[in-house]
Amino acid sequence: MAPLPSKRRKLEHTPSDKSMDEDQSENHIDQQSSAESADEAAIPQLKQAPLRQKHTQAIDDAALYAGGSYKSSLFKLQVDELLAEVQPNYEKRLSGVNEALRKLKTSLEGIEDREPGSVSEATKSLQNSHKITVPFPDPKPDKNAAYKLSYSRPSNINVVGSYALKNMVKTDGALSIDMVVVMPSSIFQEKDYLNYRYFYKRAYYLACVAAGLQDEVKDEFVLTFEYLHGNSLQPFLVVRPKLGDNGKNNKGYEIRIIPAAPPSFFLEAKLRPGKNAIRPKDSQADQTTSLPPTPFYNASLQADCNLEPYLKLLHASSKLSGGFKDACVLGRVWLRQRGFSSRLSEGGFGQFEWAALTALLMKGGGPKGHSVLSPGYSSYQMFKALLQYLAANDLTTKPLYYEMENMTNIKSNLPMVYDGPRGQNLLFKMTAWSYRLLREEAKTSLDMLNDATFDQFESTFIIRTSQQLQRFDCSLHLSCPSKQLETTSCDHATNERKFATCVFDVLHEGLMDRVKIIDIRQPDSSSWSLKSSSPTSSSEPFLVSFVFDPANIDRLVDHGPPAEEKKKAAKFQKFWGEKAELRRFKDGSILESLVWSSGSAYAVFRDIVTYLTTCHFGKEVSDSLIFIGEGFEKMLPGGSSTKSFEALKQAFNVLEQQVRDLEGLPLQLRQLSAVSPQLRYSSIDTPSFSPTQPMKKPADILIQFEGSGRWPDDIVAIQRTKLALLLKIGNLLQEVDTSIATRAGLENDEHRLQNCAFLDIIYGSGAVFRLRIHNDREQTLLERQVKNKSINNLAREDALSALSAYKKTFLQLPLLNQSIATHCTRFLLLSPTIRLVKMWFDRHMLLGQVSEELIELITARTFLHPYPWRAPSSTMTGFLRTLSFISRWDWRQAPLIVDFTGTMNSKDVDSANTRLEAWRKIDPSMNRTVLIAASNHDTTGTAFTDNGPSKMVAARMTTLARSACKLVKDKGLDLDHRALFSSSTTDYDFVIHVSPRFIATQRQKDTKSKFKNLEVQSDIDLETIGYQPVQLYLEELQKLYTDSIKAAPRPFKVNLTHATKLAGAKEEEGEQEVVIHKSAILAEIARLGGDMVSRIEVQR
Repeated sequence: MAPLPSKRRKLEHTPSDKSMDEDQSENHIDQQSSAESADEAAIPQLKQAPLRQKHTQAIDDAALYAGGSYKSSLFKLQVDELLAEVQPNYEKRLSGVNEALRKLKTSLEGIEDREPGSVSEATKSLQNSHKITVPFPDPKPDKNAAYKLSYSRPSNINVVGSYALKNMVKTDGALSIDMVVVMPSSIFQEKDYLNYRYFYKRAYYLACVAAGLQDEVKDEFVLTFEYLHGNSLQPFLVVRPKLGDNGKNNKGYEIRIIPAAPPSFFLEAKLRPGKNAIRPKDSQADQTTSLPPTPFYNASLQADCNLEPYLKLLHASSKLSGGFKDACVLGRVWLRQRGFSSRLSEGGFGQFEWAALTALLMKGGGPKGHSVLSPGYSSYQMFKALLQYLAANDLTTKPLYYEMENMTNIKSNLPMVYDGPRGQNLLFKMTAWSYRLLREEAKTSLDMLNDATFDQFESTFIIRTSQQLQRFDCSLHLSCPSKQLETTSCDHATNERKFATCVFDVLHEGLMDRVKIIDIRQPDSSSWSLKSSSPTSSSEPFLVSFVFDPANIDRLVDHGPPAEEKKKAAKFQKFWGEKAELRRFKDGSILESLVWSSGSAYAVFRDIVTYLTTCHFGKEVSDSLIFIGEGFEKMLPGGSSTKSFEALKQAFNVLEQQVRDLEGLPLQLRQLSAVSPQLRYSSIDTPSFSPTQPMKKPADILIQFEGSGRWPDDIVAIQRTKLALLLKIGNLLQEVDTSIATRAGLENDEHRLQNCAFLDIIYGSGAVFRLRIHNDREQTLLERQVKNKSINNLAREDALSALSAYKKTFLQLPLLNQSIATHCTRFLLLSPTIRLVKMWFDRHMLLGQVSEELIELITARTFLHPYPWRAPSSTMTGFLRTLSFISRWDWRQAPLIVDFTGTMNSKDVDSANTRLEAWRKIDPSMNRTVLIAASNHDTTGTAFTDNGPSKMVAARMTTLARSACKLVKDKGLDLDHRALFSSSTTDYDFVIHVSPRFIATQRQKDTKSKFKNLEVQSDIDLETIGYQPVQLYLEELQKLYTDSIKAAPRPFKVNLTHATKLAGAKEEEGEQEVVIHKSAILAEIARLGGDMVSRIEVQR
């Protein structure tokens, strides 16, 4: 097994992060003043931005971090390292950019003017001369329109965006550089803001630019059209260097030429969100006030007008505040890790929106016009303050109007940040669902950063949270109907966007409080050839994703309005159709109601969504539904509900009451504790039993009596006394209940200091419990023996081993059992997630070497410390997030810490880290303690890791988890969940195949007789209860071949526990190499197994 590599933080990228490319090249961050000359702005000098501040400033910043404004000085160092690491190597990635920009600028200035012409004449001219089709938006312009299309030399050409001040961020894809071409005002008219006229002229101007550049740069570059952020009103020209011989863009960049409107040419008052700019042909002048507003259209036009004004605003902000630029970089990283960008398909909130909102809040936005952010804030303070603003303010119900008085509120579920001086709604590209998701992410991140106990740097900036299967509980594919949707709005929107809005409205109203988050991703547009007017329409379906509310998702009855409220009842009936029905309830109320068929949470959810889509969008749409996410839950034997465990819990309660009522016990009972996974909802198989088929594996329980001086002072004598007391308990129980059968058993016969006796209690119902006695005097005697210097090392080791086993069995297991059982009722998905994670360990043959208790701790951490997400609300997300944690956990350098009660503080965390460092110094080879799993119950962290896993097993655990996470990332929604549980044996030297006859499992169904009266309990073989031959066989092999069954050869020594043989010829000095005699060992293994071993497969 190869050793694990040392830990290194690295941002998680997607292979071709198109959204990041756009965010890097936003037109509006860290830009030069527009007063600079065009040449200086277009061709900035390549100069590496400084990575370190002055020494005195660094000291001041560190003091701020440690002094309370920040989490810690370590967090400060991590942020500084991140800011330095995300900067690309400009000389390597962007070599030759300056020359390309100069050439493009010269070519743009040399394009000849085109005389005004009609729409048909202008388009035909370009088509005939250059084979270029004008990328007009839909609806296409009327060929008989009265206005003319023309081209004149640009009034200004600027390179803007992150490249100007060398403030880009690394990405796996090509870096984008924005070149803004400001169109002259002479080609526009005052009324061009109406009815797409501006956008038609803009599209024609862009086509003329493409025609002018086509002949000049065709040998070096490839020209294509693309939509700016996916907005079909704003096409732009992409200039990419030609691909190298390897088929890749060796230059590592692309240049985007974006037409811009002359600033302040159109009146701001005409393009406010409440105004209409798309008029029907038959409308009169006096009817414009009654037409619905066109906020998206208006904001798109204003965005073209505001490129230079925002350039000035953000440039001034970067000069005003030293932390502004770095705060924008932190925001860009945070947004990217959560899947947000300025593209319509990715939320409509990216780097520009973050930077512009930060700049506005530094000047106002607060009560009475005061600023929300102080220019004196550091980068982290500014970043956190903006998160707090996003989390605390609902901009849909209370919009932000910056320096804008008497603004009329528009009734809408869309957010609004209206920048008065520039007449721009910054959030016009956002949707209702993307804004809700953004606020939820901001709230979660704010809670993370306010966590004073654990370091949340990786959760905030490093971990990519946008992976679909880890983020959402269920996703579905949905096809857009072929026919055009009819809506009352006359705003610009594609048919896909209209459909997505309708889908959200229907699902949001229909699912009610069953879901917390609904997210819709529509197919994104791509670049297209200059010969086409638009990209080819995508046949990809919509992706609709949900985060469940576990408390409500499986509700079977929904209550609507009472029958007396006629309007609400009529609306309810219209929305739900024939599914709505009047029902009288026990409290006498008569309500409109919905009743769904019983089933799993996924089944109820699927029924509701299918009915809603059929009712509101037709059978064509509902037939296209493909649900993703339910498969994980179906893998659990016995289902995912904890109700399957209730029968055993009730039997345990009966036993506890019977034991408490026993008369004749020599000691007074203190408590009866459960310590079995079956009694804390965490066993893979649910405990199934019946009178004819009792449990195969007994449920472990402990009994503790009040302290007494009658116990002997010798540990071995205490063990014998326990056996006598267990026999007494068994006799008393059989006297009370004749249906009970009891059996005393012995264990640990080779370890005299450890518990040696147990009592199996078998009920007539089939429930079986294994009882052990807890005597707290054992701990005192064992600790005394460990400290006794007069005994030999072997005896001290035996005492130390017994003390460790005592603490695990009698002290830590009851606490763990209580905590897991309690949190399984608090988190409804914790139980099935633990069971599924255990199944994953079991399928990969790690469960016997990694204790069940350690697996439960790892899984509980996913729910108790869920960041960067909220606590999982489905088995799938809980399972995949747990695997993600295992793949990231560097157990060599970091302990596992689980706080069950929320009472741990930073000192406790530091103590666990210090203890791990001490173990690594004492045992650098990790031969004894490999993992530290601390909790508020076990601060030592070794209760469940003292006897394993070994270093090799821990490394394999990490390797398998990383492979699973890679498969999840690569396959995405096409993942076959069964592949995660498919184990390969190719890494093993040999494989022992066990005969199925010897595998006793609870998954087998009850073998019932055809006739009920022939089922006789006397036929039950009680001797097989608790008998696990395979497990006993494995323990025997581990005992005999602890040092020999490994991949690496071992040096020869006398009295080896395994067979050896001579290998090769003698060396010069008469020495000869001795190696393991594999065939002899395997023959012995087969002999020990007897009929249990069907065959042994040797692989190497």
